[in-house]
Amino acid sequence: MNDFTKLFAEMIEQSQKMAASINPALENFQMPALDKLFPTMSREQIEMFWGNTFNKDGLDAKTRLLVVLAGQTVLGAQAAAPFKMTVRHAIEAGATQQEIAEVIYQMSMLGGVPAMSKALELAQDVFSETQEGSE
Repeated sequence: MNDFTKLFAEMIEQSQKMAASINPALENFQMPALDKLFPTMSREQIEMFWGNTFNKDGLDAKTRLLVVLAGQTVLGAQAAAPFKMTVRHAIEAGATQQEIAEVIYQMSMLGGVPAMSKALELAQDVFSETQEGSE
């Protein structure tokens, strides 16, 4: 096994651990031939992407997902499907509807009221789906 193949094997193992902490259903997610998509990715990039560079024992899954929601909100919640998926994963990781809404409200100062409104609308869709599913 060459160094690059070993590096990707380690990355996949780390990504599965992170995925399981975010959403247990993703624990066994496989992406075939990922190493062929990124043959020039450096070890430093891989380490950074999967949380090993910046305090790997730092942020928990819930906090990481709330940070992602903040970023998506500031960008204007441009893609509904990924935004809703992040809201679902944040709930799965233990975030409450109030925490999610607070993150979105806070981002109105950086992304503006239209971005906040769009994000709240998408989050409310997920909250409604979640409530319907639990009845």
